[in-house]
Amino acid sequence: MSETPKEPFRARVVPVGDTAILIELGETIDPAINAAVLALDARIRALALEGVVELVPTYRSLLVHYDPERVDGRALLDRLSALDFDHPGVPPEGRLWTVPVCYGGEFGIDLEALAARHGLTTEEVVRLHTAPRYRVYMVGFVPGFTYLGGLDPRLHTPRLPDPRPRTPAGSVSIGGMQTGIASIPIPSGWHLIGRTPVRTFDPERDPPLLLEPGDLVRFVPIDPATFHELDRRAAAHDPLIAPERP
Repeated sequence: MSETPKEPFRARVVPVGDTAILIELGETIDPAINAAVLALDARIRALALEGVVELVPTYRSLLVHYDPERVDGRALLDRLSALDFDHPGVPPEGRLWTVPVCYGGEFGIDLEALAARHGLTTEEVVRLHTAPRYRVYMVGFVPGFTYLGGLDPRLHTPRLPDPRPRTPAGSVSIGGMQTGIASIPIPSGWHLIGRTPVRTFDPERDPPLLLEPGDLVRFVPIDPATFHELDRRAAAHDPLIAPERP
C-alpha cells in the first residue's frame, strides 16, 4: 500500500488537559496515515520547540506533551496548527527485526483453539503468522508493548470475552486484526499463540526499548530448547537480535 494518501489529511489539533496537545491525522489503521504521523513526529522534533518535553506517536495521531511553565499552551497550539499537514514529509527509515518465537504448548496456550476456530492446523497458523513482514504501528500501553499491523486476514480473531488477569512477558498474541509482542506480564484478552525470549523492554539495557514505530518485524519459529537457551541470555540483558535495513 502506498504511504502517500490519495486525499489530503484533515488534521485535527486539540488540547488535552493543560499539558498536552493531540494532532489527529485520521481515523483508521492505515500505513499511509501512520507514516504521516511518524514524519510529523520527526519534523516537530527537528523544530526543537521550547517547552515540548515528549512526543508520543500512535496509529493515527501524535500526542505532544509540554511543560506549561516553559511555554504557553495556546501559543503552542497555534504553532502546531499552522503546520502543513497536507505535506507531512518523509518518515525516518524503519529497521527490520527478526524475532524468534516458540509457538504452542506452554508458550502459546491458545494456538490450538485459535487454529480450530479458523479450520486450520496449528502448523498452518504458524506458517501464516510467520509469513508477513509486520509494521510496528506504535509502542505503548505498557513500556515496550509492540502493536503490529499486517496480520493475515485468515487469522483475524476477536478478543477473548474474559481477559486473563496476567499473561507472560514475551507473549506473542492476536487480538482482532492485530498481532503484538508483550514486554512485561500484563492482563490481556488477546489470544496467546507463542512467546519470544526477546525482551522488547529492559530497563537495565541500553537502549531499554528495542522496537520503534515504523520498524518492520518478521517472526521465525524456534523449539523449546532454543527458547530456554535464548531466554537465559536475555535475562543477562542480551538483546538477542539486531536490526537490519529492509
